[in-house]
Amino acid sequence: MQENIKLTQFSHGAGCGCKISPDSLSSLLESKLVEPPQGNLLVGNQHRDDAAVYDLLDGRAIISTTDFFTPIVDDPFNFGRIAATNALSDIYAMGGTPAMAIAIFGWPIGKLPLSAGQRVIEGGRKTCHDAGIHLAGGHSIDSPEPIFGLAATGTVPIANLKKNNTARVGDTLFLTKPLGVGILTTAGKRGILLPEHAKLAEISMLKLNKVGISLAAHPGVTAMTDVTGFGLLGHLLEVCRGSNVSAKVSRSLIPVLDKCIYDYCDNGAVPGGSERNWKSCKDDIINSNLYDEKIFCDPQTSGGLLVTVRPEKQAIVEKILKTHDCFYSSIGSIIPKKIDQPQIHISA
Repeated sequence: MQENIKLTQFSHGAGCGCKISPDSLSSLLESKLVEPPQGNLLVGNQHRDDAAVYDLLDGRAIISTTDFFTPIVDDPFNFGRIAATNALSDIYAMGGTPAMAIAIFGWPIGKLPLSAGQRVIEGGRKTCHDAGIHLAGGHSIDSPEPIFGLAATGTVPIANLKKNNTARVGDTLFLTKPLGVGILTTAGKRGILLPEHAKLAEISMLKLNKVGISLAAHPGVTAMTDVTGFGLLGHLLEVCRGSNVSAKVSRSLIPVLDKCIYDYCDNGAVPGGSERNWKSCKDDIINSNLYDEKIFCDPQTSGGLLVTVRPEKQAIVEKILKTHDCFYSSIGSIIPKKIDQPQIHISA
């Protein structure tokens, strides 16, 4: 029975495509409560960063994050691996090293066999093992859809801590993984994904963003975040808004998993999350075309890191990325923000 399970048929949205849009999230997080003094909390909810960061007062900080979603692939084991890889990315995106994780697990008891659920958890355990940590516990519920993810804890030397609001004018922009995960997985769910493209998204999603540790240790790296549910434009806009800068990117330099991405766009294999993302950021984008709106807003499950680098350190960072088998060509640069002007400029 397990071989015939198609987990994606039990979820309304796939992976980070089920993430709430940036505009809706802003409304959800509105509060009239007066926040207590921040104390040792270096990064909290108000920063809209990848994780919370707490100062241990000994030169180190704890990074705490959680991430979970519904199935992005049909295979239970690989769903667990991908969900765990995606969750640990928040630690790496801030320059941290994972220390441990606990599982978040929801399963439709009565609809799917527990043996498949066990494979999901085992997949998460495999990713944690690859990251050098324990899956040390967790919590499970009976839920209408399969859900899996991690609450993860890591540590970082405060000198290496990277945030998403510290980009500087003149920085070079890097993206460490190609785009198109959401488009390919949507094509798979709709039954139009060709066999030769079946593993493209999966291979990308299974790659841990460990390179973040090495990047964060380099003083030439000024800011870092991971590209997930809000798509490239959504996460780049967070960097620009937080840093009070603008960005210029070249569409010809932004990597995609394969040129077939454009064909699947033409055939309507575009996640619903792409449209939500575009509506949230379109007023701050200039010179976009229809493919930009679909591909650059494509929700990336376990996507790459978006990194800003001082231009004189670009060659060193490229060497680090090449060593870690990452995409290592720049995609644009950080430019001054102009009042009443869109913050992201797309060029050919």
